[in-house]
This record gives sequence, C-alpha cells and structure tokens, in this order.
Amino acid sequence: MTLVHDAIANLQQLSELFLKRREQLARSVGLTVQEWKVIEEINGEHFMPSLFAEERESSRAAVSKILRQLMDKGLISVTISPENGRRRDYTLTAEGEKVIKHLREARADAIAAIWSQFPEEDLTRFINFTRTLTGKLEAYSNHQE
Repeated sequence: MTLVHDAIANLQQLSELFLKRREQLARSVGLTVQEWKVIEEINGEHFMPSLFAEERESSRAAVSKILRQLMDKGLISVTISPENGRRRDYTLTAEGEKVIKHLREARADAIAAIWSQFPEEDLTRFINFTRTLTGKLEAYSNHQE
C-alpha cells in the first residue's frame, strides 16, 4: 500500500502545482483564475453566462459579478444581441485580446520548457495511465452517488 499512497501523494502535489501555476499566470495579467476562465469562454463562440454558470456549478450572480469585474478592467464589452433583444453578446476588447495572447504565450513557454522535454514514450504512458485512472475515478464516483 505504500506505493499506492506515494502515487496518490504525488498526484495531489501535481494537482496543487497546476493550480498554483494557473493562479500565477492569472495574477501576472491582473486576473483571478475565475476571470481567466470567463474571458477564455468569451473568446470562443456563443458565450452564455447562464450556461457557463450551470456547467461550472456556479451561480448566475457569481458569473454576473465576474463579468462586471472584467468590464471594469476594460477587458470585455457587452452589447444587446441583434438576433434577440433579451440576450447580451460579450466580446473581448483590444486589451482583453492582449491579455489572452499573453496568457497563451506564457502557457506555451511553460509547455516548451517542461512537457516538451519528455520522451514521447513517457508521455504516451502518462496519457494512458491518467486516462485509465480518470475512468476508474469517474466510475467509482458515479457508483457512490
């Protein structure tokens, strides 16, 4: 069991480091992780705050607050949808586009510095292991509900 506990401890440490790095990246451009997630979604197509809240198991009020913060920072703009006057369309401003570009470049730099250093066979084994582990964790979690 010691090996299993060591594996779990390493996975927890890895997870914490990913979260810490994401927080560092967000802070580097004056954002929270939650704000970053929202501008990433807005950068995609058809952002809907209510759907975003539902997918993230968050409240609509919390998402509305983040949207106001992003507008106050000048990173997004909002207009009334020409197709449906009850819907609002959110888009990144030029400053918001710069922030996304910076975040993506910083992330790509980290990937190049860390992940690209591993041999392909190590990455393939890691992918296969994590895919299997994820499946087992999901099945166990669903069984417990």
